[in-house]
Amino acid sequence: LQVDLWQPSSPFHIIEGTVTDVRVPRNTSRSLLPYLQHANIQYTILIADLQKAIENQTGLRTHRNRRSVSGYNYEVYHTLEEIQDWMHHLNRTHPDLVHLFSVGTSYEGRPLFVLKLGKRSRPYKKAVWIDCGIHAREWIGPAFCQWFVKEALQTYQTDPAMRKMLTQLYFYIMPVFNVDGYHFSWTNDRFWRKTRSKNTRFRCHGVDANRNWKVKWCDEGASFHPCDDTYCGPFPESEPEVRAVAHFLRKHRKQIKAYLSFHAYAQMLLYPYSYKYATIPNFGCVESAAYNAVNALQSAYGIRYRHGPASSTLYVSSGSSMDWAYKSGIPYAFAFELRDTGHFGFLLPETLIKPTCTETMLAVTNITLHLLRKCH
Repeated sequence: LQVDLWQPSSPFHIIEGTVTDVRVPRNTSRSLLPYLQHANIQYTILIADLQKAIENQTGLRTHRNRRSVSGYNYEVYHTLEEIQDWMHHLNRTHPDLVHLFSVGTSYEGRPLFVLKLGKRSRPYKKAVWIDCGIHAREWIGPAFCQWFVKEALQTYQTDPAMRKMLTQLYFYIMPVFNVDGYHFSWTNDRFWRKTRSKNTRFRCHGVDANRNWKVKWCDEGASFHPCDDTYCGPFPESEPEVRAVAHFLRKHRKQIKAYLSFHAYAQMLLYPYSYKYATIPNFGCVESAAYNAVNALQSAYGIRYRHGPASSTLYVSSGSSMDWAYKSGIPYAFAFELRDTGHFGFLLPETLIKPTCTETMLAVTNITLHLLRKCH
C-alpha cells in the first residue's frame, strides 16, 4: 500500500498489523522519525532520496540513445513514444511474424496498439492475449511485453519451443494498456496509477483500469470515490481503454484460450477468482499450470513466486480484467505481479529488467506449452 503522508485521506488506508509504504517530503523526514520512535512504530528507510531515484530513471535520456529503433535497448525503460515507434518498426521489418493494429483510442486520443505475433500457418489458430501497463506506474510490465516480443523474434528459428508456440498459436500483445496514464507517469507523476479521464464533479482525474470491468463491478476492493487510487469509475467499461479491449476480447473469445496480464509488484502468479473466495471449475488445470510456471521461473535466479487464487493470495478486488476474462469464457486467466516485494517497489532499477524478464519468460513459455497440451 503506497501512502503519501501529506494527503489527508492517507491515515484511513493504514491498517494495524500491515506494512505501509509512506512517501515523505525531504524536509519533513527528520522531524517524522522521532515521532515514529516515540509511537513505537517500526520503520525501515527503503529509499533515502526518492526524488533522486525517480530522476535516475527518467533523467538519463541524454546519456544513451533510447530512440534508435534498430539498436533498441531492452534493458532500459522507454517512453510511450519510443515504444510505439518500436512497434511500427517491427511491423515493417518482420511482416512474416508481426502485424500491428489498433483496438481503439484512449481518453486523450492516443491509439491503443496491439501486436499480433505468430506464423500465418493456417487460417484459424488458438491465441493468447498478453497486456502490460494497465497501471501506469508499473513500468516493468511494458518492459516485459517488449522483452517477450524480442525473445520470440530472436529465437523463433533456433528454439523448438518458441517455434512450436508461434506456429500453433497467435499472441496478441498490448505493451501499454493505459497509454494516457503511462505517458503521464513519465511527464508529471512517476507514481500515477489510473487512467486520465476527467470527472465532472471532482477535480480528480482517472479511473483504476483494473476495477472498471463488468464483473462484480465496484464491490469489495474498489472505491466509488473519484480521488481514490482504486476508483471503479462511473459505470463498468466507462474507460475507452477498457471498453476497447473488452470489445476485442469478446469478439475473439472463441479463439483466445489464455489471458495474461502483467503488474508489479509482489512476486506472485494469480488466477481467479479475485472478487470472491471460491474455487474455479477448472482449478486442477489452472493450478497445475501456475505451479509449474513458478517453478520454471525460480529455476533461473532462485526467485520464489507465490501462486494461487488472487482473493486469498493477494487480496479481494472486484472488477478486474482477469476475472472478467475468465467469466467471459477464456479458460486460462492469470495476473503476474512481477519483482520485487517492496524494497524498490514501482521504482525497480533498470539493472533488474533483464533478470526479471528472463525468469518471467520461462513462466510464460511454461503456461503456453501447458495450454497446448490438453488438460482435463
